[in-house]
Amino acid sequence: MNKFFSFLPPLALLAAAAYAVAAPAQQPVPKAAASAAPAARAAPVPVHTEQADYIVAVVNSEPITNHEVRARAAQVRRNLQRQKAPEPPAEQLNKEVLELLITERAELQQASAEGIKVDDETLRQAELALARQNHIATVEELERLVQSQEGIAVQDFRNDVRRQVLIGRLRERLADAPAKVSDAEVDAFLRKEAGYSLGAAAPVPQLNIAMILVAVPQNADAAEVARLQARADEVARRAKAGENFAALANQYSDATGKGQDGGALGLRPASNYPDLFVQAVRRAQAGEVVGPVRSAAGFHILRLLHRQQANSLPDVAVPQTRVSQILLRISPSQTEQVARKRLADFKRRIAAGQDSFEALAKAHSQDDSAGEGGDMGWVVTEQLPPDLARAIDSLDIGQISEPTATPRGWSLLRVNERRQQVLTGKQQRQMARNILLERKAQTAFETWAREVRGRAWVEYRDPPR
Repeated sequence: MNKFFSFLPPLALLAAAAYAVAAPAQQPVPKAAASAAPAARAAPVPVHTEQADYIVAVVNSEPITNHEVRARAAQVRRNLQRQKAPEPPAEQLNKEVLELLITERAELQQASAEGIKVDDETLRQAELALARQNHIATVEELERLVQSQEGIAVQDFRNDVRRQVLIGRLRERLADAPAKVSDAEVDAFLRKEAGYSLGAAAPVPQLNIAMILVAVPQNADAAEVARLQARADEVARRAKAGENFAALANQYSDATGKGQDGGALGLRPASNYPDLFVQAVRRAQAGEVVGPVRSAAGFHILRLLHRQQANSLPDVAVPQTRVSQILLRISPSQTEQVARKRLADFKRRIAAGQDSFEALAKAHSQDDSAGEGGDMGWVVTEQLPPDLARAIDSLDIGQISEPTATPRGWSLLRVNERRQQVLTGKQQRQMARNILLERKAQTAFETWAREVRGRAWVEYRDPPR
C-alpha cells in the first residue's frame, strides 16, 4: 500500500524536493502568480559561481537567499545522482528550486498565521521516528550520518524535519469534510494499481449448479425436437414442484456421469460455466430450479445449489501495532501546557509503580478507548495521522511515549505488541479505500497550496553586479 503517512527515509529526506524538480508532470512547481502585486517581477535566476550570499526573492516581506537556493539545489542534485536520474541544466534546476522554496515559504507563513508550531520535543520525536525507520539507534547517530553522508548541516536537517511536520499539521488543520470513495473507485484501484483480478465492478462469483440434460441429436427433425422439449418441460415441472432433483437427474439426464452428485457440476468461478447457465441462474436463489434452456446440446434444467462471492484478492501481510493511549483534549480549562504536565505526571506515576496505564486511562482518558484501559486495538500506522504514526513507530514494545501532540489533543502512547497480519479481502478493500481518500486529500491540499502561492506577494531580485 501507498505509504502515504510515512516520512521519507532520512538519508534521502529531501527527495521530495528532487521529486518536485524531476517529475513536474506529477507535482508541478507553481509558476509565479499572475495576480501578484505590480511590484513583483518574474525574472529568471541566473546561475552564479560566486559564493557571496544575496537575496534572490522576497515572499510577503520574508527573503529567500542565494545560499538557500544553492543548498537545496545541491541536495536535489545528489538525490538525482543517487537515483541515476538525469540532471536538468543548472539554470533550470535553480529556477525550479526557487519556485519550490517560494511555495514552501508561503505555506509556512500560513502555518504561522494559523498558530501552528512544532516544539523541540515534537521535533525530536519526528527525528527518532526517522531513525527507527532506517534502523538507526539514536537521533545523534542519524544526524551524524546525514551530515557525513549527505553533506547536510545538522541545523538544516532539523529545519527541514520541522518544516515537514509543520506542513503535515497544516494539512490536517485545513482538511475539509472527509472525501468519499465509491465502491467502483475501489474496484478500479485494485484492478489497475494493485494488479488484482477483479471483474468490471466486483469480484467474480462462484457457482455450484446441478443440471439435467435432455439431449437433442444434431440431425433431429422438428417433430423430434418438439417431443424432447415436451419431455424437458415435464421434468422441469416436476423438479419445480419439489421432486428430488438428484433422483430426476439419475432417471432422465443424458449428461455424462448422469445422476452422480445429483447432477451437480461443482463449485467453480462463474466464468468457468457456459454464459447460458450463468444468465439463466442470475436472479435465482439457492435451491431454485430454472429452465429448460436450449443449447446446441439440447434442453437443460438447472438448479442453483450455491452462490458465493469469490475473494480473488491475494494474501497480503502488513505490519500492525497494538497500541494503548491516554488522550487529553485541549479546551479553555485544559490548555496544552496543562495537558502536557498532567500526562508527564501520569508517566512518572506509572514508572514509579504508583498507578497502571490501564487504570489511568479508564479514569482520565478522553478517548473512546478509555473503557478498555486505553487499548486502541491493532492499527496500521501508515493509516494514522502523521504525528501519531511517528510517535508510535518510535516506540519499542512496552515503552511509553513522552506527552505527544496528536490531531485530537495530547497523548501518552504505549506499544503493546507488533505483528505481521494477513488481511482479509474486506480489510484489503478498506486499505485501498484509505489510500484513495489520502490521494483526494493530497489533491485538495495541492490545490490549496497553489492558492496560497497565488495570494503571496513575491518580488524577484537580480543578483548584485
